[in-house]
Amino acid sequence: MDTSDIRKGLKMMVDDQPYVVIDFQFVKPGKGQAFTRVKIKNLASGAVLERTYKSGEKIEQADVEERQLQYIYPEGTDFVFMDASTGEQLTVPGEKIGDDARWLSDGMNLDVTLFKGQPIGISMPAHVVLQIVTSEPGIKGDTASGATKPATLSTGAVVNVPLFVQAGEWVKIDTSDGRYLERVNRR
Repeated sequence: MDTSDIRKGLKMMVDDQPYVVIDFQFVKPGKGQAFTRVKIKNLASGAVLERTYKSGEKIEQADVEERQLQYIYPEGTDFVFMDASTGEQLTVPGEKIGDDARWLSDGMNLDVTLFKGQPIGISMPAHVVLQIVTSEPGIKGDTASGATKPATLSTGAVVNVPLFVQAGEWVKIDTSDGRYLERVNRR
């Protein structure tokens, strides 16, 4: 591939590691050769780098594959996913999922990124809907604006929710920061 093929979302190899282009800028100075400045994120470790490529330089496309798999159960520190169409099971190491593991619930469909056939990460949805297992009752009269209380979700994660939210209710949570968004009716 050529530097003219660089665009957001392009998966490319840098130093034998798969990266995805987060941002890029084509620069054509008044003097000298044009170049492309890119911000790239390592798909395996999450590290972000900035690189500059001269016009006409060759880049290697990453051999990565995105597959939609269904989460089925934890196995020690790892997590087992299944391809619903083939029944094939795939174990993703816990360190590749990190903090996102607190949002995994049985039957959830996620995109798993594979590099040379090995799982290197998952793409969490922007929000998840989970059930509250335990929560302290709100104290009557304690209606200060924005008052919250801790609640434990069905996955074991603890989030702050408004006082009116009760155990047994379903809530939508932002997976990027663990913030309560709204109550959801699940009937």
